Amino acid sequence: MKTLTYKTLFGMTLLAAVVAAPALSGLLPAHAAVPAHAASSANPDWLGQRYAQGDVKQWLQAVRRATARFHSQTQALKAGYLPNDHCVSVPGVGGMGYHWLNPSLVDDVFDPLQPEVVLYATGSDGELKLVAIEYIVLDVGQERPSFAGYEFDIGGTPTPVPHWSLHVWLYEENPNGIFTPFNPNISCP
Repeated sequence: MKTLTYKTLFGMTLLAAVVAAPALSGLLPAHAAVPAHAASSANPDWLGQRYAQGDVKQWLQAVRRATARFHSQTQALKAGYLPNDHCVSVPGVGGMGYHWLNPSLVDDVFDPLQPEVVLYATGSDGELKLVAIEYIVLDVGQERPSFAGYEFDIGGTPTPVPHWSLHVWLYEENPNGIFTPFNPNISCP
């Protein structure tokens, strides 16, 4: 069986981005109901705009509720995330861990409740544990997305198309900041 690499998985997202329609998880807080015009091409980032205006702690709690099930890799697989055996780390900087990508979620829309990537790291017991999530938004000329005022990084993944990305360290403290790509507490075996 061929092992898919991080770069191959991100290459697969190009096809997914072209053919996949954004899907909403139904996990939105009641006050973030989908407006009738939400899915229109005239306003592709309606949800990202709403989250950009909110309180960061409130939205991080909503994202934790939406992603907590991915502590179970079985649940991540069922949700469409693809395992990846490549652990990302840089000596002296820190690591990111293993990126499990859901190709059907990669598009030009920022949906905070459906991260494109869940990140795992090897715990002290040798088992994978959920440490973070990552958003990937394809840049098709729209405004640079932000999460509660934190702008996405330009690029940041091996995706061969213009994009933005943002790491969110929800499940492993990052002394460099919750939205910083590398975490010095993460290393690869």
